[in-house]
Parts: sequence; C-alpha cells; structure tokens
Amino acid sequence: MANVAVIGAQWGDEGKGKIVDWLAERADMVVRFQGGHNAGHTLVVGGTVYKLSLLPSGIVRGTPSVVGNGVVLDPWALKAETERLREQGVSVTPDTLMIAETCTLILPFHRDLDGLREDASGAGKIGTTRRGIGPAYEDKVGRRALRVCDLAHLDDLGPQLDRLTAHHDALRAGFGEPPIDREALIAELREIAGFVLPYAQPVWRVLADARSRGKRILFEGAQGVLLDIDHGTYPFVTSSNTIAGTAAGGSGMGPGAVGFVLGIAKAYTTRVGSGPFPTELENETGERLGVRGHEFGTVTGRKRRCGWFDSVLVRQSVAVSGVTGIALTKLDVLDGFEEVAICTGYRLGDQTLDYFPPHAADQAGVEPIYETMPGWSESTAGARSWAELPAQAIKYIRRIEELIQCPVALVSTSPERDDTILVRDPFAD
Repeated sequence: MANVAVIGAQWGDEGKGKIVDWLAERADMVVRFQGGHNAGHTLVVGGTVYKLSLLPSGIVRGTPSVVGNGVVLDPWALKAETERLREQGVSVTPDTLMIAETCTLILPFHRDLDGLREDASGAGKIGTTRRGIGPAYEDKVGRRALRVCDLAHLDDLGPQLDRLTAHHDALRAGFGEPPIDREALIAELREIAGFVLPYAQPVWRVLADARSRGKRILFEGAQGVLLDIDHGTYPFVTSSNTIAGTAAGGSGMGPGAVGFVLGIAKAYTTRVGSGPFPTELENETGERLGVRGHEFGTVTGRKRRCGWFDSVLVRQSVAVSGVTGIALTKLDVLDGFEEVAICTGYRLGDQTLDYFPPHAADQAGVEPIYETMPGWSESTAGARSWAELPAQAIKYIRRIEELIQCPVALVSTSPERDDTILVRDPFAD
C-alpha cells in the first residue's frame, strides 16, 4: 500500500479539504508538512461544515493527525481553532493531534510586520493573509526563530531574544513602531505554553514507527504548486515550498516515504490576491464561474478571480511536483455552459510558449491560446460514476488528461465527500 501526498496543482483553493477528508477515512495518519494558518480547507461531513486553517483535515474524523516541522505554528490560532472544533463536537487531544517540537512559532510581532509591509508596499503588494507566515519563515531561515520546544525553556531564551529583537526592533523603528516588549512577549508565551506543550512530540519518531508497521500515511499539502516559493509565480507566492517533495523534509521522513502524489485541480482556474493569471475572465463568464463555484477564500473571505482551465500551468505543476494522478474538482460548476475553453499555450510577442515564463513582466504579457469544446446541458452534480456523466463532460476530462500529460484519478462533483468518482485508488499503488 502506498503513502499518499496531496498537493494543490494550481494557486490553492482547489478543493483539497474534501479530497483529503475522503482519503483520511482510509488513512492511519494525516500529516501537514508546510505552510501555516494561511491555509484554508473546508470540509462538509454529514451536512456539517468544518473550516480548518492549521489543523490537518484528518482531525475531524479522529484520524491521528500530525503538524510537521515544516509548518510555522501560531499557538494562539491553534487554540482558537481547536476550541471552534470542540464546539462542533470534534475532540482534539494529544492522542489525535501531535505537533513537531521543532515547529517554528509565529509570534505577535510577525503578524505586525506582515501588515506593516503590505500597507507600505503600494503597487508592490503581494496580497498576503497578514498572518505572519512570511516573517516567521524568514526568522527560521535567519536562525533566530523560537520553536515549540522553546516553550518548555522560557527562562533560557535570553540569547535567542537578543537575536530576534536585534533584527525586528530595527525593522519596527523603520515603520515608526516601538521596540518589542520582551517581558510582555514572555508573559504571553507562558500563558499559551501550557496549552501547546501536551501536543508536542518528536513526530519524526512517531512517523518512522508508523511507517515500519506498514501504516497508511496521508501527507496534506497547503496552498498550491503555483504558489511555491521556487516554482510559483514569484514574487506573488507563499513563503514555503508547496511541492510534494517537501513532504519528506517537512515531516522528518525520507523521500521514499511518499508514494502516490495526488494533485488537486479545479475544472477551471481561480486565484486569490495579486499576481499573474493568464486565463482570468473579467467578464460575465468569470462572474458566472465565481457565483456557481461560491468562490470566496476560506481564510480571508476574499473573492477569487476566475478563468478557464489552464493546461500549461497544470502540466508544469505535474512535472515539478511529480504528480502521479489528478483529482479534478468542481466539474459541476461547468454544467450549462454552451462552450468550455482550455488554455493550451501562450503567445508572447512573436513567440508561442508551451510553458509559463519565470519573469514577472513576461508572465504579465502572455496571451492565452484557447481550444474550445462544446459544453453540456445535463447536470454532473452528485455523479459517482462515469455512467452518470454526460458524454461531453467525459470528453472534456479526457482532453485535459492529454494536455497535462497525467491521468485523472478522481473526479469530484459536489462538496459532499461521497460525490466522488474513483478512477484510480491512490492508496492501492
């Protein structure tokens, strides 16, 4: 049986939450390996809607869930999210939730800095969630971060706080802000430490043991490949590597631990925030996709930009993330369109490109080359087998497979977890 890594193959918001939940029922453990509470996963289970940002999606079903070392963790957001889930009847205990002792902490001044930078950036805004994710990753790489294990040694933080405040106080002064109040910070950490520490474990050992016993492990990615710090539409990207290869380093397991890589892609394309978007439709069709698809960010509530499926970008995601199969979501949103279009390439000046160029000016200048296909008037909503899909919808899926050079393993036809067509079982590979 293969372990499975689930990653977004577009700009995030592809419907990973439902797919991970669908797979989590058959997994023995679910692992988050990068990102922070800037992620947004919506699960619909038995008619109840659960909105997750930091916790792995397996937590709703009681599947043992791990927050890996590659995640940046806001302890106060963690507490708020677990309390919301408990109000919905979901038990979160150290038996069901394990947090890597080496997770970097997101601290209040990280949130401050995130917002100050965005507000001062004018036309250069990245469109962050202002939750401190980027500044926390910067401190991690700068070797000045506080980690979960430090919560058990708050009396010994002097040298680390010296490094932190030397960096951040200079930045804060540039924005006209006062220095970090070290005493207040320590007091806040003391207050939250008692909540966080019971969940802290050497999760690399937990995962190594699970693997040695043949347990099924599901790695849950956040955001999407096109937001990857190296492979995405830089600088309009997140602050971590979102590709499947990060599952190894971000969990403490070797690369051989990841078997099947399931890339999630919508049957059209969406994006939240700033950055290039070749197939964006700023017209009635784009509005129709947004309304039918309920396209608002789970975390931010921001309206998502909408456009036709871009096979060039998804093919690129498949290549750089080693995707084994695609889960195609929200097919039902395309019901009723007389025609549907797929981007098959780009024009840039007198060039024709079959990949997305790396420079921001070129990315902004490309024009999509479309292939149009007849749409379908029948409903695909709730379909659970190929036999229930209109012939033209099947042709659309098959054409996508050809263009992205990757088979479709699952098709999702509604937010309900069971409204899923299984073509290839990721766990069986």
